[in-house]
Amino acid sequence: MPTGISGFDDVAVGGLPVGRSTLVSGTTGSGKTLFAVEFLARGVMRYDEPGVFVAFDETPDDIRRNAAFLGFDIARWEADGKWMFVDAAADISEESLTVGTFDLGALMARIDRAVRQIGARRLCLDSLGAVFVRFRDRELIRHELLRLIHVLGSLDVTSVLTTERDEEYGNVSRHGVEEFVLDNVVIVRNILLNERRRRTIEVVKFRGGTHRTGEWLFTIDQTDGMVIIPLALLAPRERASQERVCTGNSQLDAMLDGGVFRDAVILLTGPLGAGKTLSALQFADAAFRAGERCLFHAFDETRDQLSRSAAGWGLDLDAMEASGLLRVTAAYPEVASVEDRFLQIRREIRDFAPARLVIDSLSALERRSSPRTLLDFVIALGGIVRQDEITTLFTAAPAGVGTSPITEIANLTDVTILLQYVDGTAAVQRAIAVLQTRGSGHDHAIRQVSIDSAGMHIGDPYPGVFRILPETATMPAHPHRGTTGLGPDG
Repeated sequence: MPTGISGFDDVAVGGLPVGRSTLVSGTTGSGKTLFAVEFLARGVMRYDEPGVFVAFDETPDDIRRNAAFLGFDIARWEADGKWMFVDAAADISEESLTVGTFDLGALMARIDRAVRQIGARRLCLDSLGAVFVRFRDRELIRHELLRLIHVLGSLDVTSVLTTERDEEYGNVSRHGVEEFVLDNVVIVRNILLNERRRRTIEVVKFRGGTHRTGEWLFTIDQTDGMVIIPLALLAPRERASQERVCTGNSQLDAMLDGGVFRDAVILLTGPLGAGKTLSALQFADAAFRAGERCLFHAFDETRDQLSRSAAGWGLDLDAMEASGLLRVTAAYPEVASVEDRFLQIRREIRDFAPARLVIDSLSALERRSSPRTLLDFVIALGGIVRQDEITTLFTAAPAGVGTSPITEIANLTDVTILLQYVDGTAAVQRAIAVLQTRGSGHDHAIRQVSIDSAGMHIGDPYPGVFRILPETATMPAHPHRGTTGLGPDG
């Protein structure tokens, strides 16, 4: 049964097993209740499948208010006979004076009536922890849980039951029983690592069904609800584009054997001031001159700074935007999470339909995310732009020592270009090298680069034997030692 939760059904290879119960376990604030609410809400909205919500931790009024934040009009669905609450919180309160017991039989009867009354196909119980805190020993919890699952199975509903756990990577559940009784187990996590939050979801087991393994990044969005990233291991494309497009620099196009393919994802790395933003602006200008739309996200500069820089190289950013062919978003990465940035870009791609995309730069986003989160961002975004044949340029600072994911990201891109400083003279000198182009030949020479008011100019190969690496700038050897170039493996 498809959950309708964005990206989850791809991780679950279709959805939740029909007619069975799934345990969703997590710490406080990890997204358990949201998963349960959205499972029912998407069932009503997309599949016309009524649902029953059994509430222990929150009142129905609280759930209605919280769901309205995501655009779910539960009150209307109740009036239409598509949604029904079983308010078990009141039952828990009435039992508060009887320590160690709770009458699950009465609850099961109420659930049975609600399911039959609206013809429910889906059911959520939030949460088991509120029920089983009343029971003194594990065997009794196991026995009562088996009773509950048996009743749910007889009602022909697909159900989600939430429960608590005490730590992100400890026992699956607080009581250590639920995961052994239920057929399916999903864990949601809200991990704090190096002062950064990262939400993940993991399918631990599906009895009798397949699923994708490992943790999957997700975020919570007011428009889209839960969104699993990378979204849906996108279906492979039937063909790769053979069309070449201009990078905005004819000399770089020559190094790339005539430009880049229409569906290429390009990574341009270089230290501060080497020419990354200039290259990105020229890339956007090439789209403008071709009458194509370009979406430009800048994270290192404000909009005014970017416009001033463009004007210094003879590019009128305001005129390009006024034409409707360019859309610029300039914001510091600390303003929003990388996951939220992904959702924003995905929506803009859907609404603006660009032919090109610029992200300047990944290194700025790295300040706001863990290495794994940034890698997931690139994987997910790469899947979308390749499907839509959006020529995409990422810029980044060179990968240094430590946990920077830039080197791994380079393995995911189609074209890798390196800008670097070269020592050895009294003046600043720059160099450029094309490290790889998938499916195409390219110039292996390390060429001289100069920047002036007209933009970037690529010249002759550097003479002499020397090495140019992302981590360091090194001095060219003396000309009499010979001449060589650096290939893509150098």
